[in-house]
Amino acid sequence: MEKLKTIIIEDEAPARELLKHYLKDYEQIEVVAECPDGFTGLKSISEIKPDLVFLDIQMPKLTGFEMLEVLEERPEIIFTTAYDQYAIKAFELNAVDYLLKPYHKERLKEAIGKVIEKICSLNTAQKPANQILSKRPELSSALSRIVVRKGNSINFIPVEQVRYFEAQDDYVMIYHSTGKALKQQTMKFYEDNLPKINFVRIHRSYIVKVEEIKRIEPYGKDNHIAILNSGDKLPVSRAGYKHLKEELNF
Repeated sequence: MEKLKTIIIEDEAPARELLKHYLKDYEQIEVVAECPDGFTGLKSISEIKPDLVFLDIQMPKLTGFEMLEVLEERPEIIFTTAYDQYAIKAFELNAVDYLLKPYHKERLKEAIGKVIEKICSLNTAQKPANQILSKRPELSSALSRIVVRKGNSINFIPVEQVRYFEAQDDYVMIYHSTGKALKQQTMKFYEDNLPKINFVRIHRSYIVKVEEIKRIEPYGKDNHIAILNSGDKLPVSRAGYKHLKEELNF
């Protein structure tokens, strides 16, 4: 077996040093880069295309989960974190393992055994990591910002700046106060994870911020359109009209 090209993405230097020290015992593992944050981690993954990444979750500027959202190359992931509340979310992303700091050598050995078994597996029924990791995590709390990738840059859109969302095949177009951005995501993800008090799904293709609605007008038989403060006109389905009546109490 060829050595597994491995990247460590961890914002705490002592944690990186300890993990590198532990990994010296494994001839199958070759640490090719270490990164102190998600931004440099993204760059390293793009350039090196590793087999394995040890990924911290809580990092400044860009969290481990946000980093996964914009990854174009998706290697196998072993999460390393001091917070156990993220375990379910990590396994929803099909992480190979989830190491809770501080972890011992035996626990690391178990995780490495799993990743070697997975990578070496000849089971053709197993989904490739890049397909499985394209799943998006369900959030335990409402979204406060949206991470989007444009070329080589990573941009953050505060949810309070979003005017509405529009479904576009396998993508969602996000219209916000300074422009628009395309994100590979589902409308259901946003319906489930946006602040319920601020956003409502008015149509299968549209989710709109309630305060952006200027008025609602009839449009043909049993149909309506929402006129936004921006002048945009969005279709309102019967179910969406019912939701609006509940939200706006009319």
